Amino acid sequence: MREIDVFIDTEEIADFFFKELIRRGYAPTDTELEELADITFEYLLAKSIIDEEMEDI
Repeated sequence: MREIDVFIDTEEIADFFFKELIRRGYAPTDTELEELADITFEYLLAKSIIDEEMEDI
């Protein structure tokens, strides 16, 4: 199996959750969406689906 670079953007995850939750009849707050995005990111790390790399800014 080859390795590929995948970039996970928690803002993009939050936007995805917002659209999906609204479509399903929920009205999440910005804080709730940020928490869901962070939990999703942490889940992907815990399952070794992704590795966290820090960017040099």
